[in-house]
Amino acid sequence: MKCKITGKIIKPFMSFGNMPIANGFLQKKNFKKEFLFKMEVGFSKDVSLFQLNDHPKPKLMFNKNYPFFTSSSNYMIKHFKKYSEWIKKNVQIISAANAICHVPNLISLIKGIDFLLSKEGLFIFEEPYLGSMYEKTSYDQIYDEHIFMFSLSSIKKIFKLFDFELIDAIPQKTHGGSMRYIVGRKGKHKKTKRLSILLSKERKKNIDNYKGCLNFKKKCENSKNKLVEKVKKFKRSNLKIAGYAATSKSTTILNYCKIGTNYIDYICDTTKEKIGKYSPGMHIPIVNMNYFKKNIPDKAFLFAWNHKKEIFKKEKRFTSQKKWFAHIKI
Repeated sequence: MKCKITGKIIKPFMSFGNMPIANGFLQKKNFKKEFLFKMEVGFSKDVSLFQLNDHPKPKLMFNKNYPFFTSSSNYMIKHFKKYSEWIKKNVQIISAANAICHVPNLISLIKGIDFLLSKEGLFIFEEPYLGSMYEKTSYDQIYDEHIFMFSLSSIKKIFKLFDFELIDAIPQKTHGGSMRYIVGRKGKHKKTKRLSILLSKERKKNIDNYKGCLNFKKKCENSKNKLVEKVKKFKRSNLKIAGYAATSKSTTILNYCKIGTNYIDYICDTTKEKIGKYSPGMHIPIVNMNYFKKNIPDKAFLFAWNHKKEIFKKEKRFTSQKKWFAHIKI
C-alpha cells in the first residue's frame, strides 16, 4: 500500500473485510457475479492522510446506474444554495463539494488547480471530515468512493508541497460532519484565527497522527460488537426490523457487521433506481415507502442518520414511538 501523495509504503491498520460497490444495488440474477474488493485503510504519517488501501475502478462506481441524487434531500438543497451564495462573495475561485475525496490522483488534480487558478485566487472545497468520523465512530463514511478522509492537518501538509496554504476552514453539518477548506497561494492571504484553533484541536485529539487511527479502530470494533448484540436481542424478542434509507453508507455497516436478511426484513427508500433491487453484498430487498407504512416494523435501523431531523419530521407517527436505532448515537 502506497501513500497517494508521497508514494511511500504504508501499512493498513484496519480491514473491513470484503466489500461490494457501495451504491451497487443489484437484481437477484446478478448476485453470483457481484464485484467485491478488500476494503482496508491506512495512514500516511508524513502528510497525516487517511486513505483506502485499494478501490474499484471509477467506471464500476460511477456509471448510468449510479443512484445517488442530492436533490432528494431538502436539507442538502438549502445547504448548497447557501454555499453558492457564500462563494459568490469571492470572485476568483475554483470550488468543489464532496468530490475531491473521490479523486485517486490528487497530485494531478492539484497541478491542474495550480495551472488554472489566478495569483490571488482561492480553491474552496468541502468534504466529510475525519475528526467528525472519529468523534462519532461513523465508520460508514468509509466506502469505495471515499478514497480519502481529510483533516485540516492533511490538507495543510498536502497543499504545502505545491506552494499553496490552507488559510481558513469552516465546519459544516452535512454528511454527519464535514469541513469546508479555503486554500490560496503561498503568502497571498492572511490565515484566520479560527484555522489555528481548529488545528490545535486536531493535535489534542490525535487527528493528525497514527494514535488516532488505533483509537478509531478500537471504537469501530466495539461499535460492531454492540450493534450485532443489539439486533440479536431484537430477534430473540421476535421483533421485526426494517432498514430506513438504502444509503451508500449502509453498505459498509451491513457488510462489516454481517447483518443481512437474518436480521433485517427489508430496507425502504424513495429512490426509484433502488426500489425492487437488493442491497450490495448482504442482499436485503429494497422497497418503497408505501410498503414501510403498510408493514410497520417494531424497530427501524436509520441508515440515513445524518438526515435524522428531516426524517423524524416526516415520520412523526413512527418517531413518537421511539423505535429508531442506528450504529451511532442518534
